[in-house]
Amino acid sequence: MILDSLLVSPEDFAVRTGWVSTSDGLCKGDVCVPAPTAVQPDGRLSVPVLADKLGMPLVSDEEHQLNALGPEAGGRALATATVPSIELPDRDGNPFDLSTLHGRKVLLVAWASW
Repeated sequence: MILDSLLVSPEDFAVRTGWVSTSDGLCKGDVCVPAPTAVQPDGRLSVPVLADKLGMPLVSDEEHQLNALGPEAGGRALATATVPSIELPDRDGNPFDLSTLHGRKVLLVAWASW
């Protein structure tokens, strides 16, 4: 869901995600999540609060004033696109730290026989 504001109407949020704002909280089917702080005084919903309560990843591009809200992730989602420190053997078996390539584009190919 691409957003140009971090406040959305409950109707727009329901149409685009399936989560309906009710007096019980945010509901989708038989599942309801309490989120009293999501509803703002003007009736709109706070996207950062929704993202936190529903486990939806939220990414913001402040320069272009755009935000992307992903689907609920079932509790696990990447918080950043930053790769952790990885050290792998090179062709000769010597340790190679991928952080030495900082600032460069890297294609990492993984393969397994099973």
